[in-house]
Amino acid sequence: MFYTYRRVMDKRGRQPRCRCRLGPGNYQVQARVERFIEPAVLLLLAESPSHGYELAEALESFLEDGRVDFGNLYRLLRSLESEGLVTSVWSEEAPGPLKRTYKITEEGSQLLDAWVESLRAGQERIASLLRRYETI
Repeated sequence: MFYTYRRVMDKRGRQPRCRCRLGPGNYQVQARVERFIEPAVLLLLAESPSHGYELAEALESFLEDGRVDFGNLYRLLRSLESEGLVTSVWSEEAPGPLKRTYKITEEGSQLLDAWVESLRAGQERIASLLRRYETI
C-alpha cells in the first residue's frame, strides 16, 4: 500500500520506489508502510543526535513487532548519509568502543517534512475510508 501525489519517473523511466528528489530541498514521497523506518529515523534524529544502538532502541516503539533489523538500520543510515540527509561523527565521549553519532541535516529536515505531508494525506484517506465503512 502506498500513497502518491503524482507520478515522477527516474532517469531510467521507472517509478521511484518511495521517494525522489525533484530539486534542492524538494522531495516527492510515496508513503509505503514498509518504508516507515526512514521517517521514523529522521524524526528521532530531528529530536536528538544519536548513535545506531540508541536509534534501534527508540525505533522499537514505532514498530509493530518491536524488533529492529540492525543491518537494515545501518544500511539506511549509510544511504541517508551518502545523500547528505544526515551526517555522522565518531564519538569518544561514551565508555567502550567508538560510536558513530548521527545528526539530521537541513536537507534531511526537508525530507522529513515531505514524509509528514505524505503520511498526513494517507492518514486522511484511511480515516475517510473507515468513516465510510462505518456507514454500511
